[in-house]
Amino acid sequence: MFQSHPIILIGHIYNNTEIPMKFGLAFASSVTHDPVESLELVRCAERIGFESAWGGEHVIIPAQIDSPYPYTEDGKIPMEPDMPVPDPLIWLAYVAAAAPTLRLGTCILILPQRNPLVLAKELSTLDQLSGGRVELGIGVGWMREEFDALSIPWAARGRRNDEYIAAMRALWSGPEVEYHGEFVDFDKVTSSPRPVNGNIPIIVGGDTERAINRAGTLADGYFPGSTDPEKLAGLIKALHAKAEEKGRNPQDIEVSAIFGEQMADPKRGVEQMAAMGVGRLMVPAFFFAGPGGLDRLEEFGESVIKGS
Repeated sequence: MFQSHPIILIGHIYNNTEIPMKFGLAFASSVTHDPVESLELVRCAERIGFESAWGGEHVIIPAQIDSPYPYTEDGKIPMEPDMPVPDPLIWLAYVAAAAPTLRLGTCILILPQRNPLVLAKELSTLDQLSGGRVELGIGVGWMREEFDALSIPWAARGRRNDEYIAAMRALWSGPEVEYHGEFVDFDKVTSSPRPVNGNIPIIVGGDTERAINRAGTLADGYFPGSTDPEKLAGLIKALHAKAEEKGRNPQDIEVSAIFGEQMADPKRGVEQMAAMGVGRLMVPAFFFAGPGGLDRLEEFGESVIKGS
């Protein structure tokens, strides 16, 4: 399935310094929720050079979905109704100790569906137990039917999302903090434990203008959904422009991008995405699902990640 020729591992250049490309195993929690296989998967990923493992999220999948999925031409979500989608934080907590160098991320967690005070505690607990390895990839959601089933308002979810981020960052900043907003309002409280490094990186997902504005304004990273090279380049260009408009250094916002169609020619794909400014290649774990999956994962590690 993968070309066997070795490649030179490259990254983007900043201030005349080459930054090595990172490889993340995306949607890993959806490949297996078997307790033994889950540990084998992350151990293998760590051994062959992956930098991180990621879990996606949908609480439920409605039987009838009229909301258009934003990343396919026909607007249909590419998954079977009964496809397992484990809770990403629980799955990541389970595998964390088995692969002690892997960073642990969500790709993505639907933030407006969560209570920000509870989520802040869950994330900081996982961050403490894992030694500061958590990254929070978030999105505002595209499936209205899921919000309806959860009895969570669909309207104003973008504003609610941004306020939840601000509230969590306040809770992580120290003891006896308060926050007063439109959707979150609390007097002085303390949430403990707090993240190892005082904060948890927040990565904004999405291809819309609003997502780009959000990423350029307040995020530590950006995770576009498109795999089309031309569109991806345009999204990254727009992100950089927005960051500069907000007085931020675009290089401070790490771009993580799906390594999908690039699997047909991994060498060219890595070079192409590095030239765009991508810092982390998110390799879908679905490529390694089913019989012989770990063997294919090993091959990818040898021919792409460890290639020289």
